Amino acid sequence: MGSWNDFNDAQSNTNLIPKGTLAKVRLTIRPGGFDDASQGWTGGYATRGSTGAVYLNGEFTVTEGQYARRKIFTLIGLYSPKGPDWANMGRSLVRGMLNSARGISDKDMSPEAQAARRISGFADLDGIEFVARIDIGTDASGDDKNEIRSAVTPDHRDYAQVMGTAPLQFSGNAGPGATSQQNAAAPTSSSNPPAANPGAPGRPSWAQ
Repeated sequence: MGSWNDFNDAQSNTNLIPKGTLAKVRLTIRPGGFDDASQGWTGGYATRGSTGAVYLNGEFTVTEGQYARRKIFTLIGLYSPKGPDWANMGRSLVRGMLNSARGISDKDMSPEAQAARRISGFADLDGIEFVARIDIGTDASGDDKNEIRSAVTPDHRDYAQVMGTAPLQFSGNAGPGATSQQNAAAPTSSSNPPAANPGAPGRPSWAQ
């Protein structure tokens, strides 16, 4: 039997980035048009699902390296009618993203570091670049898909190499939402990212 008669040894076309891979990514928030000013959800960035769950529809594009231009779709939880777990996970991810993008140790509780973890709105997250740890979850059909559940901060030994710069400390001079320091730590590309994939990512079980 030749290779064109027996396909048992052909590579599986899973097309997944291996679990645990570190990669520099850029977040694009796909607007959902849902606002709640009392929660600080403005600008039309949030999406409200049919079950009442609210989230940011995140499209993370790998900016460089072996998997450059690959896209990973992950929902960042803001609210779930089932309880606080999803929102807490979402807040944890955003904290990590800000630490990573702005060169702040997660253990740093100085006034400057605390200022770096504040944003004026979700617009500050749209276009943010940081080092992500790639994970594998399942989509709505039960198939494997890549997800981003955590960010890598300067505490990690490989942070500087993946980020492409030595860790830059956030000066804190600009106050909440200080995008100038964000851009210094994570320069963004001048070109627009490719158009979003219209396919909707699978929702975690707690957002169903």
